[in-house]
Amino acid sequence: MKRTSMWSFNLNTASLVLIPAAVGINYIGKLFAGALKLPLWLDSIGTILAACLAGPIVGAICGAINNIIYGFTLDPVSFIYAVTSIGIGVAAGILAYKGRIKTAVGAILSGLVIALVATVISTPINIGMYGGQTGNLWGDALFTWCTASHFPMWLASGLDELVVDIPDKVASVLIAFGIYKALPKNLTVLYKNDQKIERLD
Repeated sequence: MKRTSMWSFNLNTASLVLIPAAVGINYIGKLFAGALKLPLWLDSIGTILAACLAGPIVGAICGAINNIIYGFTLDPVSFIYAVTSIGIGVAAGILAYKGRIKTAVGAILSGLVIALVATVISTPINIGMYGGQTGNLWGDALFTWCTASHFPMWLASGLDELVVDIPDKVASVLIAFGIYKALPKNLTVLYKNDQKIERLD
């Protein structure tokens, strides 16, 4: 079989079905976290799953659509955070392509990398839109302490974001990894971009 780049993009029937399914998983995850008042977002599970299945471009598309829907239905500010969701999709797709999400340990480490990516992208937005805060109880408590301790704004805001992103993205990658492992091989092969991504295992 001819090897293709992980950046190849084939919007076939499988991908057309995957994108709305992934967006739905994101939406359900966010509603679930909100209903249980969890200190997490859980709104990138579908994005990560799509990126693992079909590559970073499809992951980025799912992330962007996700925030567009949130923007129309929940909060217009979500439009701006589409950049973060795109970054999450791209990072997850690259990590899966490189074989970094083969085990639960790999999923945890990948979650840490994705959390760092999300933090780097979101922190400037948080500073511009919310004075550096995230709206999360845990993160904003740390932000308050950091600012009271005269930490620079960028560092206080970055830690605010990171302290939420780490558990959120690690949990999201582990859940996506579990879903992926449960899928039959004859389904995952439909999304194969490269011989390296036939299965995560």
